[in-house]
Amino acid sequence: MKLLVRHQTVYRYAASAGRVAMRLKLMPVDTPQQTVLDWRVSVNDEPLAGFRANSYGEKEAIWIRHDRLDHAVIVAEGLVETRETHGVVGHVRSSVPPHFFLRDTPLTRPSEPIATMARAVPDDGGPLARLHGLSAAVSDAVQYRAGVTTSETSAAAAFALGAGVCQDHAQIFIAAARTLGVPARYVSGYLLAAGEDALHETHGWAEAWLPDLGWIGFDPSNRVCVTERYLRVASGLDADEAAPIRGSVTVAGDIWIDADVRIAQAEEGVEERQLQRQQQQTIPLVGSKG
Repeated sequence: MKLLVRHQTVYRYAASAGRVAMRLKLMPVDTPQQTVLDWRVSVNDEPLAGFRANSYGEKEAIWIRHDRLDHAVIVAEGLVETRETHGVVGHVRSSVPPHFFLRDTPLTRPSEPIATMARAVPDDGGPLARLHGLSAAVSDAVQYRAGVTTSETSAAAAFALGAGVCQDHAQIFIAAARTLGVPARYVSGYLLAAGEDALHETHGWAEAWLPDLGWIGFDPSNRVCVTERYLRVASGLDADEAAPIRGSVTVAGDIWIDADVRIAQAEEGVEERQLQRQQQQTIPLVGSKG
């Protein structure tokens, strides 16, 4: 399957910013699941060519402006061919050993209820079956409900609430897997959803490591292992580390963020202009971090 993506993020500053620094994880790389055919990232209509491989075998870039700035428009777009591997990403190139992803963070530190849930999943079917069971247990315990959590909500808090979104499901799965001694990490990317369920935002899921298979993608929010409808971009110990854009800005006043994702299956004759950006309502944010 070939997926055509256009991801635009607009930052607007109430007062002109004196300095803006952003870390961008917006450049997908080839894996056994996907091949990047064409991809580019621009900031304020200027191509960004400074992407370098990080220790995870993925790509990131730093964009810095020191002069006055009242907005920043970041666009990532391109064409990626994906393959159905039944969730198995495999042994991807990385200088970081899998056991590094047993490490907890404030967002993924397991609570006792999460650990109890993990230990209750049967292990008589083998490690892979247990991970499938764990993903289902997370879905059963935490209802998908938008607007009840934020990017700062921890796995423990979302599990106690019993509701959340894809970020919460993934981080709870990660916390639970680590309590079982299974390395797990957060993945950010895109999902080609069907019909009226089409997403206009990035998606998040989890990967767990088994020595025989390598990394395997689980999406508890949709009760599946990742398929050819998923496009992988970046990973990390938690959602914050895997975020497509993280940055800081020196500015007095509010910051507004307007993000929109368009994704479609590319067919013969499909051109990028078919993915026209739909204006979304801006969300006022208070603070100095974008």
